[in-house]
Amino acid sequence: MQLYLYHTLGCHLCELAEAVVSEVESQSAQSYSLTKIDIAASDELVALYGIRIPVLQAQGRSTTLDWPFDSTDLHRYLANR
Repeated sequence: MQLYLYHTLGCHLCELAEAVVSEVESQSAQSYSLTKIDIAASDELVALYGIRIPVLQAQGRSTTLDWPFDSTDLHRYLANR
């Protein structure tokens, strides 16, 4: 499953979010491909996610998972298709 992590460089919360994804992947039979998208590269992304990062989104979903989230929240998000 493809996941997108909206982040920016130097964001310690973004590093924590990435660790949560790794934890969930290690507990799951399914593998995840994580693509990190630096919002600083786009004014539009900064406007959308600037005060919300880190934000996680599964490919094909309109919903996102905003920080703070833990492994339970991520499992729930991934299960709700």
